[in-house]
Amino acid sequence: MTEIEIGRGKRGRRAYAFDDIAIVPSRRTRDPKEVSIAWQIDAYRFELPFLAAPMDSVVSPETAIRIGEMGGLGVLNLEGLWTRYEDPEPLLAEIRELNDESAATRRLQEIYAEPIKAELIGKRIKEVRDAGVVTAAALSPQRTAEFSKAVVDAGVDIFVIRGTTVSAEHVSGAAEPLNLKQFIYELDVPVIVGGCATYTAALHLMRTGAAGVLVGFGGGAAHTTRNVLGIQVPMATAVADVAAARRDYMDESGGRYVHVIADGGVGWSGDIPKAVACGADAVMMGSPLARATDAPGQGHHWGMEAVHEDVPRGKRMNLGVVGTTEEILTGPSRVPDGSMNMFGALRRSMATTGYSELKEFQRVEVTVADSQHRR
Repeated sequence: MTEIEIGRGKRGRRAYAFDDIAIVPSRRTRDPKEVSIAWQIDAYRFELPFLAAPMDSVVSPETAIRIGEMGGLGVLNLEGLWTRYEDPEPLLAEIRELNDESAATRRLQEIYAEPIKAELIGKRIKEVRDAGVVTAAALSPQRTAEFSKAVVDAGVDIFVIRGTTVSAEHVSGAAEPLNLKQFIYELDVPVIVGGCATYTAALHLMRTGAAGVLVGFGGGAAHTTRNVLGIQVPMATAVADVAAARRDYMDESGGRYVHVIADGGVGWSGDIPKAVACGADAVMMGSPLARATDAPGQGHHWGMEAVHEDVPRGKRMNLGVVGTTEEILTGPSRVPDGSMNMFGALRRSMATTGYSELKEFQRVEVTVADSQHRR
């Protein structure tokens, strides 16, 4: 890989975001009705290859059920308002009304200072399970050891361990770190873990036994991580690097397939086929769904980065609303900007390039666009 000289003492790789690449049509086209965008991880099959990000502005027990009924997977945030408060609706309404940005951050920190309650974890998971859809829930690596038993006892189907950056080796002199490999080995449910952004980090996460790896650090529309920490993930390069790690891990493990899930940079429908073209099996989305009229945030969007007690790396944003969750996911669309019927667009992109299944579509040709041709 060619490196660019930044200065005499530093070199770096050139990396690309989804905006930097474009999909190339092939000599064959296909009827969109003959295209399958179904995705299967472990024993669970989904008609839509996506996970709704575990963010309070996006997923409640009610929306997780609705998304599951539509063929996707809603992931509950087990460190959010629904596990801290018996009735979070008044607080959601208050958050939606916050205007001053600095005051909003302070108020978010106060609201999320309420302790997480194990009994509410069980109650929220049960609400989703009782509806008959696949149940997924997320904890950060810091909370996983403390609350994982409550999660598993409640009968979760898929467990997500999600953080800004998750490593297979976390060094800490203050506390006993989570032994990810041992934890996953002892668990009876598939685990999706991330984020990561490099070949090496992904390979180490795959060796822990994870069923899927999240690429990126999510919350792209609402986080300020680049400004606060100087960290950013150019998603096209990151997904392609992690897909290469999956290929090499398959050889190393004798054929074990680990799913690659793009978690970040997916703001518009055109980003989904680009993610798959770079090697993703599915995407995790937050901001597109926060624009739903029936989302908990009702057009307002924030993540857990925004409520950190010491170094908040996000803010509550007003994205506005465009339509219902169903319209955003499967249409029909009334606008030409890629904010609605996102998976209808994926199906049409695959049909236009002649592919009938997602894994085949990972081989589609892409080009790198110069700055004049980017969106």
